[in-house]
Amino acid sequence: MTQPHPFGPSAADTSALRRAAPSGPVAGSPARSAPATTSPNAPRHRRVATALGEYVIAAEGEGITGLWRARQSHYPRPERLGRPASPDDLLLTRAEEQLLAYLGGEREDFALPLAPRGTPFQHAVWDRLREIPRGSTTTYGRIAHDLGRPRAAQAVGAAVGSNPISIVVPCHRVLGTSGAITGYAGGIETKQALLVLEGALPA
Repeated sequence: MTQPHPFGPSAADTSALRRAAPSGPVAGSPARSAPATTSPNAPRHRRVATALGEYVIAAEGEGITGLWRARQSHYPRPERLGRPASPDDLLLTRAEEQLLAYLGGEREDFALPLAPRGTPFQHAVWDRLREIPRGSTTTYGRIAHDLGRPRAAQAVGAAVGSNPISIVVPCHRVLGTSGAITGYAGGIETKQALLVLEGALPA
């Protein structure tokens, strides 16, 4: 067996080895990939059990992007929900606490940063929804009139129906022209329960 040189390789040998060493990965060796990172703005979500059923709260960065009742109409695709959020996600923890307190009758409004996705017209409708006082209701036609588009009641209805942040942006406070409790993505029973909770309907 060959014995190593007692004093190690000479300076000339070391220089030669450095020149011969490949600069990239050795052929046949597995490539090293950069550690996976998750962007702080990537979509994430949390599921919350409430008295009205399971809700899903979604966020991107420091804004809430959605609040849906599980399996409701207009439920988002998985890529919009993103990954399940960590238990120590401060924004979603705050949103969960406020949602449960609201549905439990322990608070009357929300204090959350919102970041819904939508067209300028949809945003105008959703902003108007947030102006409807708790315990009050309005109609699609009234919102259209308030926006200066009195003939756009049907378009308003579509925008209300596509509101991604239910309860916080209170689309349940919008009724039909006759005062009828019309369609609601989370279900008519849910809409009725919210209006009763808020005092807009008798218990």
